[in-house]
Amino acid sequence: MLPLSFVEGEGFKEVLQFLEPDYDIPSRRTITARIELQHESSVSKLKSTLATVDFVAITSDSWTALTTESYVTITCHFIADTKVNSYVLQTRAMEERHSAANLADYLKTSVEQWGLDGKVVACVHDNASNMIAANRDVNWESVPCFAHTLQLAINDGFKVASMNRLIGACGRLVGHFHHSTIASNALKQKQRQLELPLHKLVQYCKTRWNSAADMLARLHEQRWAITAVLSDRTVTKLADAKTLELIDDHWQTIEEMLPVLQSLKTASEALGGENYVSVSMVYPLVQSLLCRHLQICHGESQKVAEFKNIVAASLKQRINPANLENAGKTPLLASALDPRHKHLRFLDENMREVVRKKLFEHYQSIFLDASGADAATNDEEDAAMPARRKRLSQFFGDDYRESSRDEWEQFLLEPCIPPDEDPIQWWNENTKRFTKLSRLAHRYLCVPATSVPSERVFSAAGLIVNRLRSRLSPDHVDMLVFLNKNM
Repeated sequence: MLPLSFVEGEGFKEVLQFLEPDYDIPSRRTITARIELQHESSVSKLKSTLATVDFVAITSDSWTALTTESYVTITCHFIADTKVNSYVLQTRAMEERHSAANLADYLKTSVEQWGLDGKVVACVHDNASNMIAANRDVNWESVPCFAHTLQLAINDGFKVASMNRLIGACGRLVGHFHHSTIASNALKQKQRQLELPLHKLVQYCKTRWNSAADMLARLHEQRWAITAVLSDRTVTKLADAKTLELIDDHWQTIEEMLPVLQSLKTASEALGGENYVSVSMVYPLVQSLLCRHLQICHGESQKVAEFKNIVAASLKQRINPANLENAGKTPLLASALDPRHKHLRFLDENMREVVRKKLFEHYQSIFLDASGADAATNDEEDAAMPARRKRLSQFFGDDYRESSRDEWEQFLLEPCIPPDEDPIQWWNENTKRFTKLSRLAHRYLCVPATSVPSERVFSAAGLIVNRLRSRLSPDHVDMLVFLNKNM
């Protein structure tokens, strides 16, 4: 992640001369050639791995570099070696307009180049209209990012006049301490005097709703230190103090809002990971939010109650847990295959039956496909089977073994595992008992609940494409991001 010319820097040469005088430092061109070879080798290795996988999910998002070049990142996710594996496939410049047609062509071409044609189960993306349209006429399912959906619902709650005023007032207060060295130093002194943690205040960023939760939590923690600084006339002018001080009603609202925002933050963080099953938790978490954490509590202020009502209504409208059209989509099918949530108690009885019916239809199709494949090899097996064993098989009949219905019903009767256990481990231990169902589980449980994996690439890419490396070619940006995230 350093400039390739770093190896030609005088300071670096001096350090290596001291550490290893006989070492011949490779030039920038040599380092570049080695990175290109390493990238080529790593891509070949990843393609070999993907060739052995039956199902993958992808996430996609776009970003603009410091050089104003637009890039689109694609990540892939699959279950292998008893875990969910995540890789960055590519981060390539896209000079064309980000129209739905161009994005669709880009995704299809990328999938073909990586040998994933026919293997992609779903593409997880944000709620931008062009990404939704791009994933409409493709060979995989379009799955909206839950984190983005949750952010839109929470932002609806922040638009309420009372909450908007509170967030604005808190933002101005934090901004004052960030911009004033005198106030910042005074805050540290008050923290020491009051034996409070030496924490800096957190500023709210509109594109990340959880920063509002962090801002309010930190203000609540440092309330008395902040109040002491604002009341000290040697540090804060009276006019500024009157503008910045939060009234008691604001402090009371902050205290009541913290548990609500913490619950929403926990839900967001639980679904933002890459190396564990997450998509199956979308509907259970939404139902828990709607039925528990966003319910109005006795004695709660009107402001907090209004925030809860608006967020709950917005979330219910966007997720629509009672919509029968969602019954055959990945999040609910994954929940039915997750041994933690397969009871589907978070759905009403009618929805529960429809989801199980849809899943059983997928299950039967896999069973029939497998039976067809078995039939193709029966002739060879019959020739090799001893006559005695063949007669016994005919004697007991083809229906002697468990049928597809038996395996399905046995799975439904299995007790659920605790929410904190790993469903992938459960399926690995029970693959032989549920051969066909385990194939379905690998298909749907590999899908991430959010497009956070592709968004996380932006952080690394932002450090790679900086002012010192503004002349990096898009191909080298792709190579460096690929190696940085996958090695």
